Amino acid sequence: MTATARPSALGAPAYSQVLLREPGAAALARQMVRTVLDTWHLPHLADEAAQVTSELVTNAVDHARGRCLRVTVTRISECRVCLAVIDKSHDKPELKTALPTDEHGRGLAVIDAFAQGWGVDTLQWGKRVWAVLGDGAGEDEQ
Repeated sequence: MTATARPSALGAPAYSQVLLREPGAAALARQMVRTVLDTWHLPHLADEAAQVTSELVTNAVDHARGRCLRVTVTRISECRVCLAVIDKSHDKPELKTALPTDEHGRGLAVIDAFAQGWGVDTLQWGKRVWAVLGDGAGEDEQ
């Protein structure tokens, strides 16, 4: 796994990785996120972050276009991170209530349950779906 460390536009520490938009991408993204959180001494966020990352990536694999997607992890404060997946689709995900018999449709509900906030940023060529995890209520989310 190769992840690129670079400062974000806000100067916050960030890692990003471009992955092929294929079923194995979620496992690679989870591994990257766990490694980053360990590096930042935030292992208590690892399980929830891995679950949220998995849902974000799976949504992009299932619904986006293009060969690749980008996963980013940004440290927005001492104890908070923003996880994001960037893809080439303009279709915004919608939070739904899945029926017990539905096989799909729970991803955003999982993200909503674990994250302190989440949203979608429209980009010229696609979108960024992000979620904030960690302590620090009242701080800016991105």
